[in-house]
Amino acid sequence: MIQLADAVRFSATAALLRLERPADQAGIDALVARAFGPGRLAKTAERLREANCPIMGLCFVAEQDGQLVGCVRLWPIQIGNERLVFLGPFAVDASQRSLGLGARLINAACEAAAKAGEDAVLLVGDLAYFSKLGFETVDPAMVTLPGPVDTRRVLIKPLGAQLRPYLGQVQPF
Repeated sequence: MIQLADAVRFSATAALLRLERPADQAGIDALVARAFGPGRLAKTAERLREANCPIMGLCFVAEQDGQLVGCVRLWPIQIGNERLVFLGPFAVDASQRSLGLGARLINAACEAAAKAGEDAVLLVGDLAYFSKLGFETVDPAMVTLPGPVDTRRVLIKPLGAQLRPYLGQVQPF
């Protein structure tokens, strides 16, 4: 017998993950606005996205019943002279949260980045959530962001065998 919780979990796994397309922009903007509100534009992470373009072959959306219910984007950045990618925004519709869809999106983006030859993914987020996906804290003495940020939330995931020692300020690439 299927329990209600099982049916809800099944509905999240039914979401189709695919590469982002230019036509998805309005849906992504609406989803991110619902998830983060107007304060998102004041965050330091937004400074890394201004005057920068997401890497379209590494950005994913989740669709269910013709509606966008999740998104994740990767952006080119550099620390010192080293190029890597920055993850965000990452958003999941409230109806789909806590069902594993966010992890599916992040894993898809990280796998695509690894296949594309990227060395690491940097983000600003919650260690308790992202550590389960392979992210770890960055030494704040080694890496800085272009604005105020809780350094405990600056996380990195190596995509190769080992993490390179990055040193410097994070900047758009």
